[in-house]
Amino acid sequence: MPHPTSPKGSPAPASGPKAPKSAAAKLPAAKCVSSPNPQALEALGWLHTARFLTTSPDLKHLPRIELPEIAFVGRSNAGKSTCINTLTQQRQLAFASKKPGRTQHINLFSLGRQGQTDAVLADLPGYGYAAVPKQDKIRWQQVMANYLVTRDNLKAIVLLTDPRLGLTELDQVLLEVVRPRVEAGLKFLVVLTKADKLTRVEAQKALSIMKLQAGGGEVRLFSATKRIGIEEVAMVLWDWAHPEVQTAPDEAGPVQALTSDTPPAPPQAGL
Repeated sequence: MPHPTSPKGSPAPASGPKAPKSAAAKLPAAKCVSSPNPQALEALGWLHTARFLTTSPDLKHLPRIELPEIAFVGRSNAGKSTCINTLTQQRQLAFASKKPGRTQHINLFSLGRQGQTDAVLADLPGYGYAAVPKQDKIRWQQVMANYLVTRDNLKAIVLLTDPRLGLTELDQVLLEVVRPRVEAGLKFLVVLTKADKLTRVEAQKALSIMKLQAGGGEVRLFSATKRIGIEEVAMVLWDWAHPEVQTAPDEAGPVQALTSDTPPAPPQAGL
């Protein structure tokens, strides 16, 4: 009997049992994050409304705002700008400097739907970069300490740190500076960035250690690359800015007045 051929005359592949797939091929691809729940969608939609408000080289030039303010702090190269941009789903809301530690401004971003500002994000400059002159480091440590201790409308602090490096000496100093306010009710969250670099065991260990060091604050893993922890952090921020007693619409007046009376300067990089 002649050998069967394909339409072009070449021999057709012989039928028969297929070679078994490898075990790795049988495993489904791992999902980085589950489908967003309604609360996460609401929080992420709210964060997407973030827009540049103003920038200041020191505390005394920051406008007085009667709205909850959430400050993002962390050493240079901790991934602060990436975290803010990921949470707000905006690529360049917070600019990452090519020279970490060079930028020395506090940048404010307003949040709120339908033109009603109900909260403010504050992006503080990264600290601890070795190439920055010592006098600049000292000055900025004083500015940050003054801000964290005396900013009246500061309601929460987000500390970003690379879990592979742990808390630095400056991170520890910052924790001590804010401890009295945290004990008095200031909200506090430690975000362990670049979590995709950790194994599952390493991630759990990092969480356990940081919970002991956070002094009662919350701790979350985060990775912009693998989209880890984005929903969780977004919901924490939403809850902080929207307690049971909601901000009345007319309380957004001070921020709206600021945007109309004070022309904003160009945003400065946060890292």
